[in-house]
Amino acid sequence: MSEQKKVIVVGAGWAGLGATYHLAKQGYDVTLLEASPYPGGLVAGWKTPEGKSIEGGIHGFWYPYSNIFSLVKELNLNPFTPFTRSSQYSPAGLEVESPIFQEEPKLPTPLGTFIYTKFKRLPLIDRLSALPLLYSLIDFDNSDEAWRRYDKVTARELFKQFGVSARLYKDAFEPMLLVGLFAPGEQCSAAATLGMLYYFILAHQPDFDVVWCRGTVGEMIFKPWVEKIETLGGKVLTNKRVTDILLDETGKANGVICGEEIFEGDAVILGVSVSGIKKIVEHSKVLNNYAEFGNLSNLGGIDVLATRLWFDKKVNIPLPSNACFGFDETTGWTFFDLNTLHDEYAAETGSVIEVDFYHANQLLGMTDEQVVQKVHKDLTTCLPELGDAQVIDHSIIRVRQGVTHFAPGSYQYLLPATSAIPNLYLSGDWIITRHGSWSQEKAYVTGLEAANLVIKQLQQGNAATIIPIEPDEPHIQVAREINRNLRQSLNEFLPDFWLS
Repeated sequence: MSEQKKVIVVGAGWAGLGATYHLAKQGYDVTLLEASPYPGGLVAGWKTPEGKSIEGGIHGFWYPYSNIFSLVKELNLNPFTPFTRSSQYSPAGLEVESPIFQEEPKLPTPLGTFIYTKFKRLPLIDRLSALPLLYSLIDFDNSDEAWRRYDKVTARELFKQFGVSARLYKDAFEPMLLVGLFAPGEQCSAAATLGMLYYFILAHQPDFDVVWCRGTVGEMIFKPWVEKIETLGGKVLTNKRVTDILLDETGKANGVICGEEIFEGDAVILGVSVSGIKKIVEHSKVLNNYAEFGNLSNLGGIDVLATRLWFDKKVNIPLPSNACFGFDETTGWTFFDLNTLHDEYAAETGSVIEVDFYHANQLLGMTDEQVVQKVHKDLTTCLPELGDAQVIDHSIIRVRQGVTHFAPGSYQYLLPATSAIPNLYLSGDWIITRHGSWSQEKAYVTGLEAANLVIKQLQQGNAATIIPIEPDEPHIQVAREINRNLRQSLNEFLPDFWLS
């Protein structure tokens, strides 16, 4: 019998847990190291001393998250709400209501998205101004060439170039960016914008449909997942902050350093966030020798402010998930009715509302009292009945550089799953992958992809099955094929000297 191979995985989020779980199932001696006191970090959530559940922002699970839904089914879990409707608010009131798209008669994409979404104030002529933008969605096919072609253009420039009206941009597209890529349009890569919009909204009619965890992700998914990993022989260790990588005489990774401890392995997978990998590189004598890791300093994160308010009375909240725009110039926010979404708060006599701010730079310096006052005031603009309710408890979590910033020009610094160190692999929502997914699904998929690279190299076990995203609808496939052929023909006859 061959000797059991050892693998070290760093970071217990979706990527790291995904890699660890599959490798443990394949018989590897795998150790997962997490810097925080609990697996999952901010995504997972935790309990206050009073026993109340809190988390660093609510995370949705969209219709195309096929791999995560498959995992949850495999673990025999039931963590999700039914699919929910959502709405958007501005200081003027309710702006948009979305149906559950899979329940509507299916139309060729993107007709269903435009026809079934109920805009309360946005005139039809503004909505029609989005039609020329469809060419960019056809032209952007998630290839390396397409990313490089669109990445150095801002989202705002893209929408302006294709003739999107000022009102449509302000009332529809920028709000999507503020809660989808977490930054205003002038700070978002056009490539990332097209990828995000297509995956979550436009590729297929039901893609915008979303479910939510019926509690924190940590309690509902990560805790039983870790227990399953441990029954398979995997080890999940918390409070282990990795500071460097160990190399053998051939230049391969043979372990990691955590303070005074050394964890040895035949391969290493880093499954941390952008801010996490930058911290490791900052302290690493090894990784700083490689330009690709040094260039990660050009990548950034976006500040998040996650608040949870307990009110002394229950108010009517029409829909459980809501996005808001126009309250602060460059900040988007969302609010959620936790009495409806979370089992823990279903029987509360007062409303429990989660409010998460993205690109919240200017808010993080506020005192807790100032934050509570602002949140209560903004919520009351959307839900006037809250004006008579009193805040009786609150939780405020400030997260600097909490989510990945896909800024214009950032693609050139993103890394693939492989690295210059032959057996050091990378995963996370900032990793380049041709799968096409985004956010939590992308992080989990890249974790599986990294595990598969380890299996291929160490030649032990079977590769994970990764469910591809649903193919483009036939008319989109045809349009993209025509566009590719046209581009190829033009490149054959015209010199490629234009600035891209």
